[in-house]
Amino acid sequence: MGKITTVGIDLAKNVFSVHAIDEAGAIVLRRTLTRAQLPAAVAQWPACVIGIEACSGAHDWARRFRHFGHTVRIMAPRFVAPYRKSGKNDGNDAEAICEAVQRPNMRFVPVKSVEQQAVLALHRVRHGFVEERTATINRIRGLLAEFGVVRAHDARHVRHAATAAAEALPVLARRCIDDLRDHLRDLDERIAAYDKELDRLARGDEAVVRLMGIAGVGTLTASATVASVGAAHEFANGRQFAAWLGLTPKQWSTGGKSRLGHITKRGDPYLRNLLVMGARAVLQMATRRNDKMSRWALALKERRGYHRAAVAIAGRMPASCGRCWPAKPRSRRLEARNDRQLPWRLRIAR
Repeated sequence: MGKITTVGIDLAKNVFSVHAIDEAGAIVLRRTLTRAQLPAAVAQWPACVIGIEACSGAHDWARRFRHFGHTVRIMAPRFVAPYRKSGKNDGNDAEAICEAVQRPNMRFVPVKSVEQQAVLALHRVRHGFVEERTATINRIRGLLAEFGVVRAHDARHVRHAATAAAEALPVLARRCIDDLRDHLRDLDERIAAYDKELDRLARGDEAVVRLMGIAGVGTLTASATVASVGAAHEFANGRQFAAWLGLTPKQWSTGGKSRLGHITKRGDPYLRNLLVMGARAVLQMATRRNDKMSRWALALKERRGYHRAAVAIAGRMPASCGRCWPAKPRSRRLEARNDRQLPWRLRIAR
């Protein structure tokens, strides 16, 4: 039995499948572990590369494995699926993960810190409250429409209509409207509290402040971007970041003929939604400005329509975000290679 060098772990709630190989590719370990047995088993392994799929709890397990001295790589499940052999089961999934993590061109998900996950938790809970508020407003509109009170979709009109129309409704219906209004008021307070907390956290983060200097990027977008991708060192450029978010066209190309369709909508839908809303603000302000970006946005709007122009602007915003992040640390090997390419006089000066 050789030394373990690469491990694929199929994560789950209580039962985990492990597939480990040595440097020659021979199977060293293939077994099923419970949730209580997994940390003790990983702690006994020598330092190796562990591959897992991105799922609930993946970042927490990655931090635990790193604590034992291992190198952890998180991959999207759709990148692992082509390496699965035969039928789908936990053992074959672990083997596919072990095979995929060895690929030199595989794309990995950055491991998030506890602080990043906490900020994203604020965003998710706030977004849930916003959706619940919208559902409550629509419920009020539906109840009022049952009694002949039809108002516009604007939330302010619905609030005023609910206050004025509740007096003329029957007692039971008035009670329902009052309960919904109280619930709506409570949601407004909770959302405002989350906005205040996110704004406080954003002002204290230098990377978030730099991103907020980009047109169309506000507090929510900047903080969610930094919490989702960290320093963005996994991306070579802004276009790759846009492709990760699903803002680039889907290709159906063959025989040298390119066919581009709708955007792929891959990646984080919440972050993509924030960028599109920011792009709409940029498009709205473009009529008052005369810079290069505004002229391009207005010309695109005339040629392709409002919604396509907004998505196109959102696709270009990640390029600006990439310029605001700190540069990726340069390795000593890269510095040595660049140093050998310099003329000998400059090498002596250095």
